[in-house]
Amino acid sequence: MTRNSRFTLRIVTIAATLSIAAFAVQAQTGADANANANAGKPNPVTNAISKAMGKLRADADMLDVLNAHASLNPKAIEKVDVATARAQPTIADAVNVVLKQQGKSTKPEDLVPGVTSMDTTVQGAAGMLPARIYTPDGPGPFPVVVYFHGGGWVIADKQVYDGGARGLSKEANAVVVSVDYRRAPEAKFPAAWDDALASYKWALANAAQHKGDPKRVALAGESAGGNLALATAIAARDGGVQAPSAVIAVYPVTQTSLNTESYIENAIAKPLNRAMVKWFVDKTTRSPADLKDKRLQLIDAKLEGLPPVTIINARIDPLRSDGSKMEDALKKANVPVERREYEGVTHEFFGAAAVIQKAKEAQAYAGQRLKAAFGS
Repeated sequence: MTRNSRFTLRIVTIAATLSIAAFAVQAQTGADANANANAGKPNPVTNAISKAMGKLRADADMLDVLNAHASLNPKAIEKVDVATARAQPTIADAVNVVLKQQGKSTKPEDLVPGVTSMDTTVQGAAGMLPARIYTPDGPGPFPVVVYFHGGGWVIADKQVYDGGARGLSKEANAVVVSVDYRRAPEAKFPAAWDDALASYKWALANAAQHKGDPKRVALAGESAGGNLALATAIAARDGGVQAPSAVIAVYPVTQTSLNTESYIENAIAKPLNRAMVKWFVDKTTRSPADLKDKRLQLIDAKLEGLPPVTIINARIDPLRSDGSKMEDALKKANVPVERREYEGVTHEFFGAAAVIQKAKEAQAYAGQRLKAAFGS
């Protein structure tokens, strides 16, 4: 696709999103009359348009995953309670559907050979936290990556995001510690952020016991976890804690406005849309004042002195502009930063390397950046 055609498609996407807004509201008003019978079902108008736009914009392998996810009949997370939201099928589930359709194994150890994993606990800010440690084959010591999963600080866990963490272990030849920080609304802001810093300190103190090198420890995360990775690097600097070697932030949340270019362009995208982000933020924050906190509004934080940052974005993602704005803020603060934006893929693509080519490329890129930072 040429640059002009991509630009035209973006304009058409934005125009379509804006033009259907009023109609979608009217359709939902009618649907509300049958709320009890249709609780959690996606709006049929926006659902149909989202699917049509996905066919136009998504790569074939990305579209296979989106179609597989749709076949699992997920409810609209922004319309259900937290317990129901946590029980919804995920993109990881969709990847397994595609793998089975292709006649391939769904076992993580088959998909990413040369990496073993074990479940354990690590020290959080208010007690021990579940975690999974991934270790490459070999004697070590290996560099270490403390990894935070996505899910809007409300849903998902280390199992849902196994593909991204395991892939980083392979590509960076590093021990990866994937942490299940406390989730909202049971533990609202800033509980997850406090856990992220505590688990990073745990990794520094305990790396050697897990074939890790405590002098080479980085931070990484996807989506909400990308926010936690960046915020933890800032907290480490401000608290006099050993600086991470690098930060890998995959489609991170870096600001709290829902009116950026990519939020408008991808307001009804799948698997993440604007309404879902609002639902996540509402469940996570204690009051509107939290939206101004620099741990959420990262682009306004003091960023000077941070280690090299790598930002990975997907084109079909409400959070794309968050990555761009963070890149600009880091450059202004003279922090070494690289950002890559992958066309034809959506939010959550990074962990789907088993079936999506650009996820393989993004994981390899992240591994290269980590190796460069580690000097390995």
